[in-house]
Amino acid sequence: MRPGAGRPLRAVVVGAGLSGLSAAAHLRAAGADVTVIEAETTPGGRCPDVTTEGFRLELGPTVLTETQQLATVFEALGESMSEWLGLVPLDPAYTAHFADGSLLPMHTDPARMHTVIADFAGAREAAGYDRFVRRVRRMYDVEMPHFIDRNLDGTASLIRPSVLRLAALRGFGRLDALVASHFRDERLRQAFSFQSLYVGVPPDRALGMFAVVAAMDLVHGVSYPVGGMHAIVRALVEVTQRHGVGFRFGEPVSAVRPAGSGYDVTTAHGTEHADAVVLTCEPPVAATLLGDPAAIRPVATPSPSCVLLAAGIPSGLPGSGHHHVHFGGSLIGALHDLTAGRPMRDPSFLVSVPTRTDPGLAPPGGDVLYALFPAPARHGAGAGIDWQRLRGPYRHHLLRRLSTAGYAVSTLVGEHLLTPVDWAERGMPWGTPFSAAHTFRQSGPFRQPNRLGPRLALAGSGTTPGIGVPMVLISGRLAAERVLAHE
Repeated sequence: MRPGAGRPLRAVVVGAGLSGLSAAAHLRAAGADVTVIEAETTPGGRCPDVTTEGFRLELGPTVLTETQQLATVFEALGESMSEWLGLVPLDPAYTAHFADGSLLPMHTDPARMHTVIADFAGAREAAGYDRFVRRVRRMYDVEMPHFIDRNLDGTASLIRPSVLRLAALRGFGRLDALVASHFRDERLRQAFSFQSLYVGVPPDRALGMFAVVAAMDLVHGVSYPVGGMHAIVRALVEVTQRHGVGFRFGEPVSAVRPAGSGYDVTTAHGTEHADAVVLTCEPPVAATLLGDPAAIRPVATPSPSCVLLAAGIPSGLPGSGHHHVHFGGSLIGALHDLTAGRPMRDPSFLVSVPTRTDPGLAPPGGDVLYALFPAPARHGAGAGIDWQRLRGPYRHHLLRRLSTAGYAVSTLVGEHLLTPVDWAERGMPWGTPFSAAHTFRQSGPFRQPNRLGPRLALAGSGTTPGIGVPMVLISGRLAAERVLAHE
């Protein structure tokens, strides 16, 4: 990995989000001289630190699964995650709220969940749950090592026995059909297929292989970091700095160009040379930095976007439980509204109240509220929505839905309301924080490749393996492997 005698590889990571921090840790662990250059004045990317009047708000991801992937980043530097970060397992992982008024706590212990489902919908449905857990565990065992946690090089990467194993598990059929083969109760079908929203595709259009997401959160478990999701960022910055990674904040990168055996990286402070570069932006932004649109694979279908409300509630909120999924009458119908380019008429949405797990995020007696309502991306039919005009009416609609669902939202402190316009202004193409949808032609080896050139790699949700906290952490490591493997 040494480009010259007696000199370590000089690597620049563009972006101090989760994927960039992961890449920096793995590059440094391999002996590289690493500098992370971040446009914002603070680290975090899509996991920012927002504190107002004593309330620490979440404006990015709130669901943390597959914590071993996070532990791997610390372990690469010879550190123990538990010494840097406190994680609290959530039980239940979610509470599902259905249109008929029924509730289902989603526990991750299969024996306990079997009993809960038997009481909720009967013994036959509980037996279906047992079969579903066995199936998604087998899917995970195939997909994680062979399709997620490794670098893929085109369709040749798929010519292996693991593809046949995945096909036998109905991984290439439709997700809704796979779930329906285990559950007859429509509520349970919703509860075990809503994860398709994470990959940007309705259950009746998503591949069955994405049932593996259910294994990640509803079998392996969901956790929450003490201090909020940004605590992950703080810990990774501190541990990488201890091991010699340099950081420069408030310094947008304007160009990355081939130069000699490496790359010239240009910012407002000048141009410097690096042997290797990892970009952590969305692919279209990477194309602009590289000055080469041909380097990036076009995206045909972006994921749906969302309207996000985050605020402090001084008087607190009634009830219990951290994550709540509220279903409308038809999950598939709501998601089809999004793909048709219109706001959901009968919305399904996520509410998180992280102070129920970590009261220190708010002043005494207060709560933090996070409400995510999926919305169309600014693409296709959705590009015509005037969110500036709709912002006020949609906020009223969102607050009314929350009130009906039992969340007292009359007084909000430090309110942040983010629509697709706001996401676009934050540099996210198509006005969505969820990047390209995981359609068949935008997944696995068909997704934007992470290798962009010699010692030039891409990390983040726009490339492999895809969307979600564990995925972008993996993407950082895979990008590091790309640039380290080049000779």
